[in-house]
Order: sequence, then C-alpha cells, then structure tokens
Amino acid sequence: MMTPFLLAVEDKLGSIDLNVGTSSESSGVDEEGWLFKEAKNQPLRSPGRDGNLDFPQQRANNKTLLEEKDKYYTSSESRVEWPDLNKRVYHGTDGRTIGKLLVLRTEIAKGSNETSVVEGFYEGRAVAVKSLRLTHHDIALKEIELLRASDWHQNIVRWYGWEYDEHFVYLALERCNCSVGDLIQILSPPSQSDTSQMSTPDVIKHKNRLDAVKAKLPNLQDLSLWIEKESKYHPSPLLLKLMKDIVKGLAHLHHLKPDPIIHRDLKPQNVLVMIKEGTVCAKVADMGISKRLRSGTAGWKAPEQLDRELGSQKRAVDLFSFGCVLFYCITRGMHPFGNNHHRRDVNVLDNNIVNLSQVDHIPEASDLISRLLEPKPDSRPKALEVLNHPLFWDSETRLSFYKTASDRVQPDIKSGSVLLTALEATATVVECENWDQKLNSDNFVDNIKSRRLRDPINFNSVRELVRVIRSKSDHYDEQTPDIKNLLGSYPEGYYDYFASKFPKLFIEVYKVFYTHCRGEDRFKKYFEKEVA
Repeated sequence: MMTPFLLAVEDKLGSIDLNVGTSSESSGVDEEGWLFKEAKNQPLRSPGRDGNLDFPQQRANNKTLLEEKDKYYTSSESRVEWPDLNKRVYHGTDGRTIGKLLVLRTEIAKGSNETSVVEGFYEGRAVAVKSLRLTHHDIALKEIELLRASDWHQNIVRWYGWEYDEHFVYLALERCNCSVGDLIQILSPPSQSDTSQMSTPDVIKHKNRLDAVKAKLPNLQDLSLWIEKESKYHPSPLLLKLMKDIVKGLAHLHHLKPDPIIHRDLKPQNVLVMIKEGTVCAKVADMGISKRLRSGTAGWKAPEQLDRELGSQKRAVDLFSFGCVLFYCITRGMHPFGNNHHRRDVNVLDNNIVNLSQVDHIPEASDLISRLLEPKPDSRPKALEVLNHPLFWDSETRLSFYKTASDRVQPDIKSGSVLLTALEATATVVECENWDQKLNSDNFVDNIKSRRLRDPINFNSVRELVRVIRSKSDHYDEQTPDIKNLLGSYPEGYYDYFASKFPKLFIEVYKVFYTHCRGEDRFKKYFEKEVA
C-alpha cells in the first residue's frame, strides 16, 4: 500500500511501480561496533544529479552506483567511502543508512514543526540532512520542487537528493560551515548576543552550540566583518560581500521562469555561510516553504505577512526581511525593530523602527535599510536595485560617480536647471556651509583657491564641493607630499578623507542624480551595473 507521500509524488510526477514497495530491513550494532543494515528490498531511487525524480524497481548494483559517483564528483569533494547498502556500514559517529544517505546524529540545527538538520553523507559527499515528518509530505514535496527549480546558483544552497522511511522524508543538502546568524554572534561581543530573553539552561545550550560551531570554523581570525573608525563600526568588504551574496540569491529566485520563487522566511538562521579554499560565500536556504509551515521566529516578516489585509505576499516581502538581516549584520546583532522579541512584530505593524539611529554614521546603509523597511511593498526596491545601491560600491566607483556627476551638472550653472537646484537644495542636510573651514588645512584650501583665481569658489555650494573632489582626484599625483599625506592614499584614503568631513554628501548626491538622471547613458554603468 502506498503512503500519502508516494501518492502525492505519483500525482505530481507520474505513476510509480507498485512492485517497489517500502524497505523491509533490520539494523543494529554488532559486538565490534560496526553499524549494519540489511536491506531486503531497496527503497525508491531518489533524484539523480539532474534533479529528475525517477522510480526504477531496483537501484543499480553497487558497482554501477560507484561508477556514477566517480563520474559525477571530483576527488576534491569532502567525502567518505560510499557504503555498500547490502553490507555492514561503519562510521566513527553513530548513525544509519537510508538508501543513499548515511545519516549521523550530529545535530546542525533544529527548527519548528519537528524539522531538524543533522550531518550526513549522500553518495559519499558530506551533506546536511534535513528531516521532515512524513505527515508533512505535502511540505516535503513542495520543498523538493522548489529545490529542483532553484538549484545551480552559487548563492542558493545546493540539493543533492532525497530519501524517506516510514516516519520522515530526508533531504540531502549542501553542507555549509554555519549560518550568518551564528557567524555574527560568534564574532560579536558577548553583550550583543541575542540571549537576553532566554532561560539560563537555554543560554548555556546556546553558548555550547556556538562554541561547537566556532571550533569547526577554519581561519576564524581572518573573518573580519567590521572596521572600527572613530569608535564606530562600519561593515567590512567581506561583510558587504556576504550581504550582496544574499541579494544575488534572492534575485535569482525572484527571476526564475516560468514561476518565480518567494522565500517568505528570510532571516539570519536561513542564510548559510560556506568557507572553502580561501573564499567565503553566503547561500540562501529554506526558501519558499514558510507559507505552509509557521515560523516561530518573530521580527523578520513584512507587515503584509503579519496582516493579510495589508496586501498580498509578493517578492517585496523578501526585501523587507533582507532589510532586517542587513541591519542585524551591520550592527553586530541588533534588530531594527527592537531587542524585545515579543514587541518586534507589533513594531513592524506600527512602522516603529526603534533602532534605526544605530546606522546613522553609515548614511548609505541608513538610506538602503530605510527603503527596504518601507511599510508599503511597492515602495521597496527590487533585488536588482539593491545590488546596484552605493552601499556596495568601493571607493574607486564612488569617486568615478563624483566625476560623472560633476561633469553632468557643470553646463547647467548658467541655466539654473532643475538638477542643479535639487543638488544645491541638499546643502543643509550635507552641512556644507563654509565647507572650506571643515577641511582643517590652510595649505589645502590655499591650494584650491590658487587654481581658481579667475573663478572664485563658492564655499557654500554643494556643486563646488563635488567639483573640488573631482578635480583633486584627477590631479592627485600632482599634489605636494604634505597634501597627499593629508588626503591619504588613493582611492580609499582620499575618499575617506572627504567622507569623514561630509558623511552625508555622497548619498545625497547619489539620490539627486538617481532621481533626475538614471535613464541617461552615462549613468547606466552605476544604476544598472549588477545582475544576479
């Protein structure tokens, strides 16, 4: 008799040979400590490398399977010898075989709705094994479909196959080193750890789990996620790279054809980190199933997910959640809607971003997060727009943008265009009144004035300030040693010098030109540069 899960698979993917049946097996541990499993009838075959679900009456013999293994996987993969399913299986950690899976008891994570993730091996490859109760067979089937559709992107957790027994469906997933949430908590000071509302036993258990994760992280000393400047922390290039990885994963899901995938449950625990061969990469996991399984974590869902009367759940829900994740990572573990778990969803519905001031010293981050956390879904940027936001630009790109902006507005001086008026209107926000006095160097100011004897500089003009930054950038190599020492190395030090004097200048200039010039060819390399 077929289980509800198999009936669902048959209904979704075609008929199944009823001669296959379910496995009849015995298992145990002999006196020598060898795990064994005797399979009288082999279980259904799980998906192959191409993701196609097929159900032959018997698995291929072990020789053929080993040939498949060698054909598909390189020797560089993390693997153990693939066990003969008809013979004894040994592994140093207690576990059991289920079809192609060797499932260990080392827990990686535990979720709601009786889901868990443990270590394991699938066809000899190290994997994370996610189990779902067979009573949730519809959820399991849905996740299999989503994994098949979303596979083969570097920022999506890979799926290798599935098995099942009389109680659970087991999904073999790419095994990563930790979650983004774990990484942030491990590298943040203890005071930032999100344990204030845990009971003492739970705090101890949480600490022990993080210690275990930390012990397995390679080259932890090289994982610098924040840079301290004037007693404030800024995201490092590595952290910004991880955040872009998340958005690239979302953009991939959102642009799948014919059916885009909406994650619906993006949070730090659902973004995994892979550290391999000197590279660090973030990968989106657990996509698309939270619509059917309720999540127990508050504070990461968009308003329209909490109150259906606010609108339907579209791709914008993932961007709202990403805004929360971005804030959490930049602030070393804080939440934009407060540290009280029980109040977060209330604050989301009230649009009460209680901690937004924590990123005021990073205007680009403040701008992007504010847009991502807009209560109205249509007001949030799309994933590809986020990828092109200047928060992710390096110093050289920002200086190039200053040059393009200065060249674009220069001809408008006499005409007093809408663009020029909008640019000068930012003077109060930028705080550039008498901006020459903020440069803290009489020699530098004299140098600027000496170059403009016929054309006196207006030291209250935003346009003039941008023009000076552009001009000195073009002629950096011609500056005297003392001025170079003042400005710092080019381009990072040079950009940081002006950013430290006028922190909001760049984002305000960006917003003006994004509003008025984003359709112009010269700006497309900034506004349409990144693709998923």
